[in-house]
Amino acid sequence: MGLFASSGSFPAGLTPAPTQTTLATNYLSFNAASGGGTFAAQYLPDVYEKEVERYGNRSVASFLRMVGAEIPSSSDQIVWSEQGRLHLAYTGVKVKANNTVGDKTLVIANHAIRAGQTIVVSNASSGNTVGSTVKAYVSSVATAGEIECELYVGTNWPSDFVASTNPTTLTVFVYGSEFAKGSAAMTGSVDAGFEDFSNSPIIIKDKYEVSGSDTAQIGWVEVTTENGASGYLWYLKSEHETRLRFEDYLEMALVEGELAASGSNAAGAGMKGTEGLFAALTSRGNIYQNFANGEATLAASGADRTSLQDFDEILKNLDKQGAIEENMIFGARNMTLAFDDMLAAQNSYGSGGTSYGVFNNSEDMALTLGFSGFRRGSYDFYKTDWKYLNDAATRGNGGDDIEGVLVPAGTSTVYDQSLGKNIKRPFLHVRYRASEADDRKMKSWITGSVGGVYTSGDDKMEVHFLSERCLCVQGANNFVLFKNVTIS
Repeated sequence: MGLFASSGSFPAGLTPAPTQTTLATNYLSFNAASGGGTFAAQYLPDVYEKEVERYGNRSVASFLRMVGAEIPSSSDQIVWSEQGRLHLAYTGVKVKANNTVGDKTLVIANHAIRAGQTIVVSNASSGNTVGSTVKAYVSSVATAGEIECELYVGTNWPSDFVASTNPTTLTVFVYGSEFAKGSAAMTGSVDAGFEDFSNSPIIIKDKYEVSGSDTAQIGWVEVTTENGASGYLWYLKSEHETRLRFEDYLEMALVEGELAASGSNAAGAGMKGTEGLFAALTSRGNIYQNFANGEATLAASGADRTSLQDFDEILKNLDKQGAIEENMIFGARNMTLAFDDMLAAQNSYGSGGTSYGVFNNSEDMALTLGFSGFRRGSYDFYKTDWKYLNDAATRGNGGDDIEGVLVPAGTSTVYDQSLGKNIKRPFLHVRYRASEADDRKMKSWITGSVGGVYTSGDDKMEVHFLSERCLCVQGANNFVLFKNVTIS
């Protein structure tokens, strides 16, 4: 009687016995080196069912949900106007071309100053030197952007108002008027000043695709997702993550968005772009450089400033703008740590100015080295880490030119199309395209021939995502963009 050769069905060196007899030739070993095979290979590997969350919450979206408002729009372009300043003030003013102290004529381009008004003329301070300030009466206004002044004190401009080769740049503002008895009325009037701004929504898309064959092989994975849901997913797990990624893109596109400049490659490809937060603050907001890295210097002496002195410069600029009392600071890690160090240095409690903030303020129990809010001058500030600036897959991966942003917590009055009346809104508005026929705030739909959907002959399922939106940054002069630049 012949025997089967040990190949294919059984490992080499093993021969099955016709009866249940323990023989050396039919012993299955778990050791692959013993007996020529391994019994464990017949079984599935022991797989962890629960997915390991090694990156924590991977979503970077939350900023606009915290500080912005979402408003529908039915147009391709969003236009809004912002009020101008109430009082008349001008920079870049110079004494007339002959540049002498005896010439009382000032050259002011595109001004609204009228004869009879009284003005303050100042030489802006240079470094630590404070310039001169004089008050004058406007006797006449020429059509070529010139005003004739009569000084209230003295007969000549101060010597630092003029220079032999480079005329001094002056500042002028109107503080009132004066007329003689029985004189005629004021000539002309001043219309309310305002500026128009606009932005256009962009269409944002994404898609997830799975073949029909892959949907027939189900493998379950237990997950806990960024939006708080938990449970089991099979092949649609990737679709779920595509949706989360797309929701992040809805915010990231409005933060990083850039208008396509005329003649640019993007414009040549038919793209128009949109003005995002960083672009709007770069063009219309306040930019403060190098708060976190300590490279900001005094203009005259070049001496390093302390962080508190740096921050006081920001406060002085806020005074010149809307002076909104409450503000939020969203920063990268190095910037929030700089704020913590700045505030800790002002605290005289404990050894070295440390602050014990929890467990009844006992230094034996716990030490708090972070600050979530503080007040300086007449302003309240609340700070938090902005994950978008720290995450290794976004700005934290080398895009460190942005340190953070200061966002006013005030509101502005806007017309709400849904309510049909004026209401208070934050300064940041997310405008999404919507009408009675179609709401494009966040659309998703399924096509293909898999999963009960039969819209095409393709053996696959496609999940589509689409949104059309833009960001309107109103009152950008009240924002501060913290940037990191190299100072030579």
